[in-house]
Amino acid sequence: MTLLTHAIVGAAVGKVIGKSNIWFGIIFAFMSHFVVDAIRHGHYPLRSKFKDKNDPLNNDIIIGKDFLFDLIKIGFDFGFGLIFAQLFFNGLTFKIDWTILLYAFMGTFPDALQFAYFKIRKEPLVSLQKFHIFCHSKNNFNASPAMGVAVEMTTSFIAILVAKLLT
Repeated sequence: MTLLTHAIVGAAVGKVIGKSNIWFGIIFAFMSHFVVDAIRHGHYPLRSKFKDKNDPLNNDIIIGKDFLFDLIKIGFDFGFGLIFAQLFFNGLTFKIDWTILLYAFMGTFPDALQFAYFKIRKEPLVSLQKFHIFCHSKNNFNASPAMGVAVEMTTSFIAILVAKLLT
């Protein structure tokens, strides 16, 4: 899933849990990442990604000229996730709800930890990466970007709808 979808789902989970149980919100927003990654989805290409088809624990992000391009792409994805989470759960206001941003961030955080794993490859990142790979859908819509977008939009819409109905 894109970081935008992870941010929206993380914010939705946190919104349902609320501000009175912020630690539960943080934990469940973080865990929502793995639940959503289990849904078949697409991925946008990263030029700097090295993929080992035989052993996904050997995947990597190569820091070089392509990495800067990918970092900009990922930055926009993450930024839009935070903006849309804020808009969907806080409305058109100039007052920022920091808990929504925290929950949205926590929904995306496992992917940042994945990058940390690529560069460090030590515990607890190794175990977390194995868990991430285990949870992640083995099938994808990379060959059908339109279907991937439809799944992302549907996932986000359902998360927003459930959060709005339960809060």
